[in-house]
Amino acid sequence: MQTALVVVFILAYAAIALEHPLKINKSASALVGAGVLWTIYAMSTGDHHQVSHELGHSLMGTAQIVFFLIGAMTIVEVVDSHNGFEVITKHIRTSRLSKLMWLVGFVTFFLSAILDNLTTTIVMVSLMKKILAKHDERLFFAGIIVIAANAGGAWTPIGDVTTTMLWIGGQITTLNIMESVFLPSVISLLVPLAVTAYMLRGQPVVSPTKVDMDNGPQTTDFERNLMFFLGLGILVAVPAFKTITHLPPFIGILFGLGILWLVGDLIHRRKEDEYKHHLTLVHALSKIDMSSIVFFVGILLAVATLEHTHILSSLAGWLDQNVGRLDIIVILIGLASAVVDNVPLVAASMGMYSMEQYPTDHFLWEFLAYCAGTGGSILIIGSAAGVAAMGLEKIHFFWYVRKISGLALIGYFAGAGAYILQYNLTH
Repeated sequence: MQTALVVVFILAYAAIALEHPLKINKSASALVGAGVLWTIYAMSTGDHHQVSHELGHSLMGTAQIVFFLIGAMTIVEVVDSHNGFEVITKHIRTSRLSKLMWLVGFVTFFLSAILDNLTTTIVMVSLMKKILAKHDERLFFAGIIVIAANAGGAWTPIGDVTTTMLWIGGQITTLNIMESVFLPSVISLLVPLAVTAYMLRGQPVVSPTKVDMDNGPQTTDFERNLMFFLGLGILVAVPAFKTITHLPPFIGILFGLGILWLVGDLIHRRKEDEYKHHLTLVHALSKIDMSSIVFFVGILLAVATLEHTHILSSLAGWLDQNVGRLDIIVILIGLASAVVDNVPLVAASMGMYSMEQYPTDHFLWEFLAYCAGTGGSILIIGSAAGVAAMGLEKIHFFWYVRKISGLALIGYFAGAGAYILQYNLTH
């Protein structure tokens, strides 16, 4: 049975990694893989009650992540539909490319920490189209935006889905992950940012001849500011809500979503339905990326079978015996996340290592949050942020390898070294 499970999982994993050449959506591969794995497990095990109990337990953990992501993604869509991000992006103006690169890098880094790396990448890459006329310059900016978004997402519980998974699973706590991973994340951005800004020194910003800022019906300054600050306030308050009430994060995010929904209906209640439709929560729910949500369900349930059949614990033992050093193992996991999706890698790691042996806020979990979050920047297909930028600016895979991958790799190792040094100094 275990051999069959491993073979099926590897085939499903390969289909996910080769999504673009195969032209098969990774969500389909994940769902088929999960279905086949649980079927094999159920048919090979006599104790069907035990299998059903384990499936229910896995589904509960998966549902918490999914509900959290649905709530967070909807809040971001509502802010975006009200043009709320203009509160930040309208201040990004300069005449020099090098200075613009620094501004964009740091705005992306901190915005990603509050929102998430995928949404931040879409917002910032779209903004570059309004500021930069030359496509080759926008490509460099898109590459740095991907690095900055992934670095910014790694050090907060709500900035990257893998960090969110570790947070909801109890492997990390809010303040500790922010204190421990912030400096390494900054360094992983500073290195490529400094190199790229140096390459662009002295070059002027060439703006498009006509900037179209009127995309669809406009909102008032009051509506824009209210939804922006309320939406971000809700996202930032969720970790505090979890700490104070000890309730799961998905309760906090859904509670906040309800508040935002209520406020939105109140401020638009006197408008015609045709005008306010695109501003409603109902419209925002229709715009969230349900394909990604379904992918998370499939891959987390697929990984759960390997956990319940003790395959992952055996793999952890093999790595400990053959590699030995925990820091090297985590660095390799981070490098692997550049090739394959970091969600199943982190899900597998959570199943490989028990919290009895590696308790909350252990070196393993903190370093994994950094490596899995930033390692995906090394290749354009290694993160959701990279794939989004690839589609928005039509970035070629091998262009990214030649121009950006080396910078991301240097930043990745610089941040990893900074984390290990910081950990040794503080422990």
